[in-house]
Amino acid sequence: MIDLRSDTVTRPTPAMRQAMATAEVGDDVLGDDPTIHRLERHVADLLGKEAALFVPSGTMSNQIALRLHCVPGDEFLIEAESHVLRYEQAAYAQLFGLSAWPVVTSDRVLTPELLAPHVRPNNVHTPRTRLVSLEQTHNRGGGSVLPMDSIERVTRWASEQGLARHLDGARLWNAAVATGISPATWASHFDTVSVCFSKGLGAPVGSALCGPAEAIERARRLRKALGGGMRQAGILAAAALYALEHHVDRLAEDHAHAKRLGEIISACQGLTLDPPRVDTNIVIFRVDEQLGTAADLVAKLDKAGVAMYAIAPQKVRLVTHLDVSGEQIEEACAAIEKVVRG
Repeated sequence: MIDLRSDTVTRPTPAMRQAMATAEVGDDVLGDDPTIHRLERHVADLLGKEAALFVPSGTMSNQIALRLHCVPGDEFLIEAESHVLRYEQAAYAQLFGLSAWPVVTSDRVLTPELLAPHVRPNNVHTPRTRLVSLEQTHNRGGGSVLPMDSIERVTRWASEQGLARHLDGARLWNAAVATGISPATWASHFDTVSVCFSKGLGAPVGSALCGPAEAIERARRLRKALGGGMRQAGILAAAALYALEHHVDRLAEDHAHAKRLGEIISACQGLTLDPPRVDTNIVIFRVDEQLGTAADLVAKLDKAGVAMYAIAPQKVRLVTHLDVSGEQIEEACAAIEKVVRG
């Protein structure tokens, strides 16, 4: 099976497993795990932040960040198709009593003009607007890279309004490789940044939240409250360190594979890229109703040995990653053409 459902399906490489097996460990809750310390320092340096906190998942990282910037009853502004809204169970409301204001865009790019009408007035009848949250790359935007000039405009405006800025940078590594702009440059516009190791980088577990040292100390308490305090987690941190050292530059291969798939999909009658460009390792396309539903097409491709994911009645998402070779991409292209012709 050529598994293109997500870049989370990757498995640790033999070399990564060796790094995990030989990792020096200690009790991280007690502050004794040296490999955790190395990872947190390394990630903080990569993003140009004072400190970082290793957490089990990107969802936990994002939720901790929201709570750092907001207290119960506060509200944050966020793009309507973002991961925090679509795939994190409204945990900000369940856990912390926060409210989100989804801002609809045509291209997944927030602007001050779109955000400004949603900043609440200073009034006892309304929640307080505290934060703007962005996503890079944008998952449901087909892995699109938010333009730097747009990020600069939004974060500058947010700062002028007294609003905090958080970046869900689960695939920030992809944005950095695709643009040549360093993770630290992207991160410099935000108070806190979440990055993931278990997607395109191929580690089995883990994300990190980066920001000011004082905020990360508060985040450490929140992580413990959420059950995210781990003991000899250096085994996992070793995988993340290996991924950062060996799997970042190769993301360019995933991007090339995604563009190849995008070319084939664009050439198939009844399939339309949506969005029409492929920036990184995610491809989303629309299925014409004459071909059936997205689920119908996914089922046929599954029988042909290619796994994808239906994300809407007429939309399919595929994601390239390090466990799929160039040869397998060509096999997937042939399978798509054959199934659509059939």
